[in-house]
Amino acid sequence: MEQFHMISPDDYQKSPFQAIGKDWMLVTAGNEEKANTMTASWGGLGIMWGKPVAFIVIRPQRYTKKFIDNETTLSLSFLDNSYRKALNYLGTVSGRDEADKIEKTGLMLAFENHIPYFTESETVMFGKVLYQQEMTPDSFLAKELDEKWYPNKDYHTLYIAEITAIYSK
Repeated sequence: MEQFHMISPDDYQKSPFQAIGKDWMLVTAGNEEKANTMTASWGGLGIMWGKPVAFIVIRPQRYTKKFIDNETTLSLSFLDNSYRKALNYLGTVSGRDEADKIEKTGLMLAFENHIPYFTESETVMFGKVLYQQEMTPDSFLAKELDEKWYPNKDYHTLYIAEITAIYSK
């Protein structure tokens, strides 16, 4: 991580609405033997239990979910817009079906404290999962959200991960 420097969560200046919702992020988990990543445009950053956290939601069919559940650590990689094609690809192709999907993008997977991340990132957040909960239909107060976003009843799992380190270029 020689091209990165550590920053405090208080010094992270980018809007999470822009970084996650518009620019997207890569949620990556696994270990040196096998890792997987997926593009995400839903989630958030904030404070929970007195800690800086990321809120991540992953559907049950996403292959990356298995890696997060097994390792309980992850990274969130934020890349600049020149990598949009790779982000699109990583969001639509499953590592379950295509074992070398990361290699095909040309992105370089690296590890910090055994957590995978991408060296091309502008910012990387490393996290440890503190909490997970399956979303359920009876939890929706706005029933139209359930109808619109879950016609197949493939409800997300909500993960709350403590942000243990942030590195920026």
